[in-house]
Amino acid sequence: MPELPEVETVRRGLLKIAAKRKINAIDVYYGKTITNDVEDFRQALIGQTIENIDRRGKYLLFRFTNDLTMISHLRMEGRYYNQPIGGPIDKHTHVVFEFTDGTELCYQDTRKFGRMTLVKTGDEMNVGGLKTIGPEPTEDAFTLPYFTTELKKSRGKIKPFLLNQRHVAGLGNIYVDEVLWMTGINPEQPANTLTANQIAELRENIIKELATAIKYKGTTVHSFTNAFGDAGAFQDRLKAYGHAGDECPRCGTKMVKIKVAERGTTFCPHCQVLKE
Repeated sequence: MPELPEVETVRRGLLKIAAKRKINAIDVYYGKTITNDVEDFRQALIGQTIENIDRRGKYLLFRFTNDLTMISHLRMEGRYYNQPIGGPIDKHTHVVFEFTDGTELCYQDTRKFGRMTLVKTGDEMNVGGLKTIGPEPTEDAFTLPYFTTELKKSRGKIKPFLLNQRHVAGLGNIYVDEVLWMTGINPEQPANTLTANQIAELRENIIKELATAIKYKGTTVHSFTNAFGDAGAFQDRLKAYGHAGDECPRCGTKMVKIKVAERGTTFCPHCQVLKE
């Protein structure tokens, strides 16, 4: 599933190929992609212009004229691309937005898990996971007192704590493995046992790592590409995720892979010791 850096990379690409375009027609080839009534969705958006595209956590927010917002979640393999009107449409392309400038924005999703929901602007934070989403991982929003308080309330393992979007927005399996390795914290360490120094360092590493991943246009492990069909470049900088059996870059110990909260998890048994 695309995580925050990948979704932010998609958003920036969409600003170049979709923002300020007016919709002339919409073709929906897989109705379940749209959570609204499909015909209501089409009629509401035809004639509207995409004014801007925002992001909250892993959600894209298309801002239209007439006070409409389309919430788009890419889920596992959703992606957007553009082409001239009348270009080829394959069996995995489920929604096509035709623009008045002669181009079209296509939504493709091999797994068919992605969803689009149209709401009045201002109501988007009452939809799905946005209702309970935590702060963005930035210096201003993701404060140390907030993070400390949330950790101290949880007796669960730190990895699923960080994966829970209620605590901090945008982290997924890849970047949780990375920030825990960076901080030297075992993925099974109870969240409420972290020291003040560990909490401060973990917070800084979360903020820094996601910002760096955005700079390198995200991580391509399976199928992620941006709005122009290009892969990310951050996978070349991963230190933990995907490196089971390799030597730890810090100490040389062989990295191991286990399951934590049903997720494959790679860590260094020497650098990330589980502490009582």
